[in-house]
Amino acid sequence: MSLQPSATVILSAIGKLDRVVACTKYCAEVCPELRKRDITIVADSWTASAQQIVAVRPDLVIAAVPYQENAVTEILKSGARFLGLAPKTLADIYADIAAIAGIMHASDRGNEVIAKMQADIEIVKRQQNGKRPRVFCEEWGKPLIASQSWVAELVEAAGGEFVGLPGKQTTVEAVLEQNPDVIIAAWCGAGDRVPLEQIVHGRKWKNMKAVKDGRVYCIRDEFLNTPAPTLIQGLRALEAAIRPADLPHPPGLICLGQIRLSGELTSQ
Repeated sequence: MSLQPSATVILSAIGKLDRVVACTKYCAEVCPELRKRDITIVADSWTASAQQIVAVRPDLVIAAVPYQENAVTEILKSGARFLGLAPKTLADIYADIAAIAGIMHASDRGNEVIAKMQADIEIVKRQQNGKRPRVFCEEWGKPLIASQSWVAELVEAAGGEFVGLPGKQTTVEAVLEQNPDVIIAAWCGAGDRVPLEQIVHGRKWKNMKAVKDGRVYCIRDEFLNTPAPTLIQGLRALEAAIRPADLPHPPGLICLGQIRLSGELTSQ
């Protein structure tokens, strides 16, 4: 039973998605093929009950920590084995892939997935040269929270300089003072529906360099916030946002247009 979208993506990558007997609706969003099967889909990680878990008789429950105490209690009450994931860096994510692959008796496939991710990141790194634009990435808007450490690593790999402290709460004023060259919004659970125009106007950011230059972007949530092989899609979106003149516009990347002389904003 997977209560974590990243674990579901990893299971798919190592060819073990058929072993999933239950998952969250967010898992089914990133792996829609799950909806074609007769499996139990729970609303989210926090509302799965011991009764639901027992009903599907899983050998293993995979979830994320830190976690709400009552949710952990429900998992433990079910009596199922419990694997809790809490990655912070790319190295942690590779370790999680290796752990899940080992449990599923697919270590060789897990190593292949890790090696492919590392190779893809290295290829992007080798293509970078010249000045590094300063990039602010946010995983939530209210309160304003910077993206996680693995996103900071991907920004650096894509040729940017990460602004602020990864995973930490900040303020609208602090980001404005740092005056980044690029703004990236990837809100948890929002898909690609971050209201870019509203946040720029509401935060009074129209004089920020990123806004004046038309370099305010939304990257699809699961491309940056799901610590799994899907991060490579996020890396490519970041690279296109950081080097827009050199690269095509990939899926999952939405750009806010430059401010018109009238002061209005347009979306591209």
